[in-house]
Parts: sequence; C-alpha cells; structure tokens
Amino acid sequence: MFRQRTIKSVIRTTGVGVHSGRRVEITLRPAAADTGIVFHRIDLPQVVDLPASATQVGDTRMASVLQQGDVRVSTVEHLMSACAGLGIDNLHVDLNAEEVPIMDGSANTFVYLLRSAGLQEVPAPKRFIRVKRAVEVREGEGSAAKWARLEPHDGFALAFSIDFHHPAIDATAGYAEVDFARDSYTREIARARTFGFVNDVEALRAVGLARGGSLDNAIVMDEYRVLNSDGLRYDDEFVKHKILDAIGDLYLIGRPLIARYVAHKSGHGLNNKLVRALLAAEDAWETVTFDSPAQAPAGVRLEWQPA
Repeated sequence: MFRQRTIKSVIRTTGVGVHSGRRVEITLRPAAADTGIVFHRIDLPQVVDLPASATQVGDTRMASVLQQGDVRVSTVEHLMSACAGLGIDNLHVDLNAEEVPIMDGSANTFVYLLRSAGLQEVPAPKRFIRVKRAVEVREGEGSAAKWARLEPHDGFALAFSIDFHHPAIDATAGYAEVDFARDSYTREIARARTFGFVNDVEALRAVGLARGGSLDNAIVMDEYRVLNSDGLRYDDEFVKHKILDAIGDLYLIGRPLIARYVAHKSGHGLNNKLVRALLAAEDAWETVTFDSPAQAPAGVRLEWQPA
C-alpha cells in the first residue's frame, strides 16, 4: 500500500507575518491518518480549526487566506507547498496569530522544519486526485488575459509563464517547466522567494498588506533592478516562485494531484478558481490509490524530493 505521511515529532519556530508585520509562533504537530492539514488559531478564547481546503479560501489578495466567519489564517501557500513537496498528507499547524510567518520568503525553511521533525508513514492509503480531462479558467482578453489549466498527465508537472514588463524580471527566464518524474522540489523550487516592488509598498500597506516585507524575506525591486545584495538564487527565480505558489494553492484541493498544470500570469485567485472548477466538474477527475509506491507514476512516487 502506498501510505499517507505525517511528521514524527513536534517542532516550532517563530517568524514575522509578511502582511501583518506581527511576530508569529508556529508549531507543527503529527496528525492521524485522513486528518489532512489543519490550521489552528490557538490565540483566540476558543481554538478555531481551519482545514486546508480550497473551499475555505476567502481572500486571495497577495496570498491564499483560509477563512471561517471572521477568523482567518493568511499566507498558507508556502507551507502548503512544502507539505506537497515532501508528500505530507496529515499535519496540525498551531498559530498564535492570523498569518503563517513568511520566514525567508520561500518554502525552504518549512522544508527544513518538516525534515527536522522527521517523516513517517501512517497506516492508510494515500489518495490522489487524477485529472481525466482538461479544466481551464480564464480572466481578461487579449494581451491582458490570464489563464490556468489542469490536464491529464501520468505524474505531476507544472509549466508557468510570466509577463511583468520590468527590466529585472525581463532579464530572467519568463517561462519554466518542472516535471517531478525528473526534477527535485527541494533543489529546483523550494528556495525561490516571493518578490515585490518598492513603488507598490505604500499602496499595499495602506490596505493592510506587506507591513512585514523586507529584503530579508522577499526579492525587492525598484524601477530598474533587484535591490537585494545577494542577488537571485536561481536564474529563473521569479517564475519558479510562481510555480512554488501554484503547488501550494493546488494542494488546497486536499490531496496530491496526478495532472499537468499549465498557466500564464496566474495568481492565488485564479489558482483557487481552477481548483474549485475541477472539483465542480465531477466527470473530470477521480480518486485513486495504489497497492504499492511502485505502481504509482514516477512523478508522484518520487514525492518531489531527492532520494
């Protein structure tokens, strides 16, 4: 049986919310089979549980935000991406504030934390969603169009193109594709950082966003260049981070996908629309399990990490 995964031990750290600017303590705990990934707001008079679910996403401005009534957990996509990349199906996430800490702006710290806690199998079959026919969502027309699509594929692969019309971004690759039958999540994707523009900071902070953003947790650009003294981690870091985000947004479907994701200028909002569109098209997907890892496609069997 190809089994589900969780972590072995409790691990915690502190950081800053990129949008709230507040100090956050995050604790990761093992979870039983079929729990899924569940966020817990432990700072409230009564603990509120927010399952990681695409249908619980209530806001997608600059992040994926889980919402239950007035209770929110913001910026879940980087941790969700790390969980997907390490094949973790079940996890409890305790937070003493409304936002997952941004750490260094990538998924790398979360990969480190999860591996430090240790990974273990639980006695239940790992359930995949296999896409049977293409599902696509679009916004805008002509050159302004944005779109994202999920299509059948024997494994898991993503292709993304960006178009920001900025000298620093245009100087790097505007397209990247990864296929996890051959590519490593931890080597090729996990270290790609979020990015933003100095000119946008004032407007974002006016609506309560980017209050904790800095050169320590994002790639920051002025009108012409990258301001970070250490430069880029990958030659195509901008588009790789969009793939990192997409992996986290897609994992909010609740199970790993057997599919190919292709997108142009997509973001959290469009990614969420795509997942909801897939779930609504019941003839476009099926749930599958495997009697052993060897029977699963290589792109999901290798669990997106180096051996």
